[in-house]
Amino acid sequence: MSDFNNELILLAPLSGLLAPLSAVPDPVFSAGILGPGLAIDPTSDELLAPCDGKVTQLASTGHALTLTAANGAQILLHIGIDTVQLRGQGFTPCIAENDTVHAGDVLIRFDIGRIAAAVPSLMTVLVLGNSDDFSVACGLSPGVVQAGQRGLWRIRPKAASPGPVSGAVHGDATTVRRSFVLACPGGLHARPAARAMAAAKAWKAEVVLHYQGRQARLSSLVELLHLGAGESASLELLASGVDAAAAANAVIAELQREGAGEAEALSEDAGADPVRMTVASQGPVVAAPGIAVGALWWWKDAEVQLTEMGQGVEQERQALDRAIEQAHVQLAAAIEKAQQHGAESEAGIFAVHQALLQDPLLRTQADRLMAEGKSAGFAWHVSTRAQAESLAALDERRLAERASDMRDLEKRVLRNLSTATGQAVGGALVLPEGEESVVLAAQEFTPSDLVGLDVSRIVALLMVGGGPTSHAAIIARQLGLPCLVAVGGGLRDALQGAPIIVDADHGRLTLAPSEAELVSAKERVQQRKLRHAAEHKASFDQAIMRDGVRIEVAANIGNLADARQAVAHGADAIGLLRTEMLFMSDDQAPTVAEHTRTCQAIVDAMEGRGVIIRTLDIGADKHVGYLELPFEANPALGLRGIRLGWWKPALLEDQLRGLLALRTAGPLRILLPMVTEVSELLALREHIQKLATSMRSNQRVELGVMVEVPSAALLADQLAQHADFLSIGTNDLTQYALAMDRGQPQLADRLDGLHPGVLRLIKTTVEGAARYGRWVGVCGALAGDLLAVPVLVGLGVSELSVDAGLVPSVKARLRGLSQNECREQMQALLQLPSAQAVRAHSQHCWPL
Repeated sequence: MSDFNNELILLAPLSGLLAPLSAVPDPVFSAGILGPGLAIDPTSDELLAPCDGKVTQLASTGHALTLTAANGAQILLHIGIDTVQLRGQGFTPCIAENDTVHAGDVLIRFDIGRIAAAVPSLMTVLVLGNSDDFSVACGLSPGVVQAGQRGLWRIRPKAASPGPVSGAVHGDATTVRRSFVLACPGGLHARPAARAMAAAKAWKAEVVLHYQGRQARLSSLVELLHLGAGESASLELLASGVDAAAAANAVIAELQREGAGEAEALSEDAGADPVRMTVASQGPVVAAPGIAVGALWWWKDAEVQLTEMGQGVEQERQALDRAIEQAHVQLAAAIEKAQQHGAESEAGIFAVHQALLQDPLLRTQADRLMAEGKSAGFAWHVSTRAQAESLAALDERRLAERASDMRDLEKRVLRNLSTATGQAVGGALVLPEGEESVVLAAQEFTPSDLVGLDVSRIVALLMVGGGPTSHAAIIARQLGLPCLVAVGGGLRDALQGAPIIVDADHGRLTLAPSEAELVSAKERVQQRKLRHAAEHKASFDQAIMRDGVRIEVAANIGNLADARQAVAHGADAIGLLRTEMLFMSDDQAPTVAEHTRTCQAIVDAMEGRGVIIRTLDIGADKHVGYLELPFEANPALGLRGIRLGWWKPALLEDQLRGLLALRTAGPLRILLPMVTEVSELLALREHIQKLATSMRSNQRVELGVMVEVPSAALLADQLAQHADFLSIGTNDLTQYALAMDRGQPQLADRLDGLHPGVLRLIKTTVEGAARYGRWVGVCGALAGDLLAVPVLVGLGVSELSVDAGLVPSVKARLRGLSQNECREQMQALLQLPSAQAVRAHSQHCWPL
């Protein structure tokens, strides 16, 4: 209700006990981070509209909404504390976004008993979101109120309320306004937002995005995420400054890239079969496949004992500075370690954490609280929790899942702050004694919980919340553990230590299994263990098919530790050494001697087995300290692979000199990435010969071409005339042939190397190589796909290079096949219409 002064008088939205906001048991609200407000501990189960207005935001979980009144006041209504984690269970919204409502209308019905049993508090909060524009006064005193009771709160516009940034008129040389449609699949989430920020940073301009009444500066990743802009959202951009036009063009180009999604898939040559997400009907979501039986055990974060008041503003700010700087160092080390092991997805996760850590919005809020006398730890805790809560309430699932990243940053910095005080912060994991198999569960793991986790006794992971594209889920897949997410609050009904069955092959969780179910599941687990043990024992023998044909099974590696794992798993050779991974964390480009030293150690570790060494394959999508690459709207099509060598010839020459100095048992095999035509191969062969002559090297060199772009496959006969071998990178070949970004999760089910179009390119490659007697290998993910193995063999591939852990199973698969029988199926298989049809045909002919 409003009076003639445009004053808004609110009704009580609930019956219950009215209390000041400071009484809410959550500093996100009680500290006023989200704005001024009040709270009601409810006794009624219907949330009523406190005034006339429009529902401008409704959380997908149904626990919160924003109501915008006619005078512009934005009122946030939030039922309970931590209720977002219930994922909508117990809430029934009676309205939808953009609905117009009247004071007293029912907005949300909720199961008060069910929710009260599952969350810390039912305290329901009413907050004014745009308090800079309005003054407020509480009308009712703390105490019992009835739903619909008038005079709860009075809100009045300030006399000189500044409106939203309106920009400048068209034609101003230093101000540009543009409208555009967001093309990023999945909306404006962390990766495209970070890239847009990088694009804007290169220009002298201030850029602001506007969406549905909200605005975000391009200098703040948090603000960009809070826009909540989904795929195909219509945005307005306002840029001001001397480079306004250029900045606007760069940002819009980045946000209109159809492939600007977050790279959540495994890296190009990871050798593992891409995980295809499935959701069981009304059940958990599969984040990583497998089956496990174990005792349920909960991961618990230690209580954070924070002192609210500080020891002085300057002292607290310095303490926070040190803790944040330490976090930067820790994240840089985590990125380096991930890159060294070829775990590009994990490295990307911590790169996003670094961007969030640098966000000015987090620090501004923390500084304001410290200026009010709060301690550094309390200020950081409140600031990050406020942003996490806001992100978790967004309708865009991928954006909401970034809330766990914010909580991870909170724990990391608080852990650093606690070092001097001895306060406990972070995960406290003590596994039960006597239990060999533990299923570890949590409300939601954060990435730092899982990195470095000792998984020797852990057989599976469960998350009450979370999603399959959350960063913790990605790391769970890299750990090779079966993992279910979004399991729901029913998991908490299971007793600590009770046996449970996790079937992440089919998205099933059995909390109270019968004895028969336990026996059956354990038999399946045991059968897998026995099969894997037998495969590993036989992995040191050659892979001889039933008709006597030998297929070499090699390993893809990124460092010396990987080489040792390859030997331990029976790899016949190294089919791909990603040399860029050896120096990703260096600030200076590697010298000739460093190239020789690092690669010689790997050659020696292989004990006479062959090693194929790929020259540096670095693009704008990989951060390298010693190489300042220009911004590229599409790094997959830019300065990558051998193209980088033409652009930075000294970098390539130093590497080639270092490789020519190696001592190898057989020929030195060098693989050239991203070759598109024969002239590139001829120029490099001539250059290598001249270098060898100048060095007086007697090393016998075999030069290979990586077939990863369609032109190389179509020109395979020309390339084979001058190359010694061809190696197919099926992940890049698939993304280029199908025009699908391999880092786009929404396309994961369709980005399949068994697509008939891709298989025809492989067939063309093998036939072109055969004209000159050259052999062809596959070093992409398809080589480790057991359904693809008979298809590749049937097409004439003679070498498969996979992740070291897959060598035993691939060799076992080959021993059960006949090359002639595989070839007989190729004509029919290549006529099939889709990858799904090819997989079905392969399963029928060569069942797993």
